[in-house]
Amino acid sequence: MLKIEAVSEQSLIVYFGDTIDEAIAANVNRAIFQVRRELDDVVTDIVPSYNSMLVCFDLNQTDRFDIIKRIKHALASNADDLTDNSDNVVIEIPVYYGDEVALDMADVCEKTTLDAETVIKLHSERQYRVYAIGFSPGFAYLGSLNDAIVMPRKSTPRLKVPTGSVGLADNQTAIYPSSTPGGWQIIGRTPISMLDWESRNLAKVNVGNRVKFCPIDKHEFLAQGGVLNDSEGK
Repeated sequence: MLKIEAVSEQSLIVYFGDTIDEAIAANVNRAIFQVRRELDDVVTDIVPSYNSMLVCFDLNQTDRFDIIKRIKHALASNADDLTDNSDNVVIEIPVYYGDEVALDMADVCEKTTLDAETVIKLHSERQYRVYAIGFSPGFAYLGSLNDAIVMPRKSTPRLKVPTGSVGLADNQTAIYPSSTPGGWQIIGRTPISMLDWESRNLAKVNVGNRVKFCPIDKHEFLAQGGVLNDSEGK
């Protein structure tokens, strides 16, 4: 399903489906490069999401009707020669799941009827696709979780979630790249920075990449620059 809708005079959204799906996400990722390749002269920005992409364009160079026609033509073109390999990039993220930083692990265990060791195993044993980046600079939405650890957001969000916190919400997981308000269920923390100020999306990861969480102990966490003080997250 391909649907294009205007958002403003200088932007529109291209929809590829209405569900969170690996195949749809791959189509979105492929379309980004097709549109950038074919419409680089008029497109000013592209913001991907789970099943769509926002395309912003220069109104001095084109109009809505022309760019819709060009986007449809670009998406119908052969994509076999695209050199993007973001789907094949796996980024390993060290995570400490200790009590000092796993602020909601007890609640997660209670709601799932699993022990912490099993939650950690299920969370760290698979690779997650980066579906979208947003909410705050560098915040990457990763999916999908094992059904056994799918968790609702907290009914009362924290005013500040500590930087590097790893959380669960619905069937997704994510890392807070900075200390911000948030309602995800926090089960660990990474010692590494998820912000890349030289990247277009400010994130260490890109849409289409895969993320693999690697459990580490407290010693490794501290040795890599991790901070245990969680007072800001209480």
